[in-house]
Amino acid sequence: MDVYKRPYDPKRPVICLDETSKQLICEQRQPITTSNGTILYDYEYKREGVRDIYLVCEPLVGQRYVTIRDNHDRLDWATVVADTVENKYAEAQQVTLVQDNLSAHKPSAMYELFEPERARRLLDKIEFVYTPKHGSWLNIAEIELSVLSRQCTNKRIASQADLIEATSRWQTRRNAQEVTIDWQFTTSDARIKLKRLYPSIQP
Repeated sequence: MDVYKRPYDPKRPVICLDETSKQLICEQRQPITTSNGTILYDYEYKREGVRDIYLVCEPLVGQRYVTIRDNHDRLDWATVVADTVENKYAEAQQVTLVQDNLSAHKPSAMYELFEPERARRLLDKIEFVYTPKHGSWLNIAEIELSVLSRQCTNKRIASQADLIEATSRWQTRRNAQEVTIDWQFTTSDARIKLKRLYPSIQP
């Protein structure tokens, strides 16, 4: 939460990363659209596998980037983070990356995926900030994924190509609007609302 209070610095941006999965579903019968525009789907469908959605957002400037991957492991995570640092934030001196404590979020994966020099260069540019256990909701990217679900992926999507196209359109539209996150939960609030989670010393 103290990280979120930092003033905006384009050379040291604070970004958040989170991921979720999407079940791809192919229709067995063509959906029917009623006269009032309601789409009716048949109960029968075919599963087409699961894809993982990675979302990186920069809350203070209202930008987000969605990446679709086949899997959800440390190498996929490293690929997404490397692309974020080297391409989307190439001009930054350092990137503060807020994420949860998922086991796949292993900085050492950079050395599995890249040459040592490149891996070291990437890691030197990243300040990792992890949300506490059972506190992943403190990651603002989780809010963005919720918006993505409500506005884009809460319907049947048949293929990875369709998923990429749909999330790309959503990303472009939302970035054009520069929708920011008005984060108001502070450390002081946490010490009151989450008091039961703080250790206490018994006399």
